[in-house]
Amino acid sequence: MLRLAFILYLFIGSTLAGSAMIAALVSGFDTTQPIILSAAIGALVGLPVSWFVAQALYRDA
Repeated sequence: MLRLAFILYLFIGSTLAGSAMIAALVSGFDTTQPIILSAAIGALVGLPVSWFVAQALYRDA
């Protein structure tokens, strides 16, 4: 299950990080620090999300 969670994280983490960056840019935070911080937060949020998605996929199989 760890392998599946890692593969899912590649997609989920990058999607959440990109979405957080776009949200920061739309909100008017256009300097380096808020953009990097929002990308890091999005990537960190992607870890538990990918773990829960992997668990749900294994539970349904």
